[in-house]
Amino acid sequence: MKMVEIGPGLQLSELCFGSLVMGPLQRDLPPAEGAEVIKAALNKGVNFIDTAQVYRTYEHIRLAIRDQPHRVHLASKSNASSLEDMEQAVQEAMQSMEVDYIDIFHLHAARATPEVFWERQGALECLHRFKKRGMIGRVGIATHSVPVVKAAAEREDIDVVYPLINLTGIGILEGSREEMEEAIALAHRAGKFIYAMKVFGGGNLLDRRQEALDYARNLPGIDVISIGMASPQEVEVNLGLMEGQVSPELMEKTRSRGKMLKILGFCNGCGLCVPHCHSDALQVKGEKCEVDRESCILCGYCAPHCPQFAIRVV
Repeated sequence: MKMVEIGPGLQLSELCFGSLVMGPLQRDLPPAEGAEVIKAALNKGVNFIDTAQVYRTYEHIRLAIRDQPHRVHLASKSNASSLEDMEQAVQEAMQSMEVDYIDIFHLHAARATPEVFWERQGALECLHRFKKRGMIGRVGIATHSVPVVKAAAEREDIDVVYPLINLTGIGILEGSREEMEEAIALAHRAGKFIYAMKVFGGGNLLDRRQEALDYARNLPGIDVISIGMASPQEVEVNLGLMEGQVSPELMEKTRSRGKMLKILGFCNGCGLCVPHCHSDALQVKGEKCEVDRESCILCGYCAPHCPQFAIRVV
């Protein structure tokens, strides 16, 4: 596994293990099963895991890393806005994963505008307090928005940018793929460490994985690629893609899972999920909510906000 040096003494694997898909928002793997998937990646040289408070995968990670002979690097994120709520979020992450240090902690701000840095100033201050105490290594922002990446490039209090970027530009907010490429390059020139999310478009680009991965890896400023995985086969195929060598049979086996967002029949059209869609893919029509499959990035962030439990990523 190729390692990328992002600072003195800190080397991260070029492939980051994305833990979203194994959690309750998507596959809902039991923690012990999820831990075995993570271990499969760690045993192959992956040393970087991305998670978030909302993913609810801390227990999966705790079980996976507790007996590892080598240090595993962690990134987490929270939607917290206030200093007090972010403090609670950081403590929850550390206690749940049984660690006393997290390499990167982000403002989780997928849909936010550049005003996020003022609207969540307390949360940002909290992260820097933990950084000064030596409990967080770097402070970052996770975003789908072109203007937020540009704004982050100009801020001295942001060390890491975690942007959405992929071959077709699906899920990018307030700009095109080309504009996101420019924003990423700007942040890179400003000295930010940047790793990429949703390079397979949340599963929409599974038929073009090698092409999609090669595109993201060759972007100026992108050193690490985060990919969500929820089975040992997916670990194997993604490691193979990084090397440009993967069997057609394994590609087909991991492509055919048919992932999609479903709105079940008992949806009552309340619309509470709509503001929480980070891709503007949901809208209420008549008495039901509908999904625009061209825009949906299959993240599942909308599902917890449905009081009827009518949304599933399957």
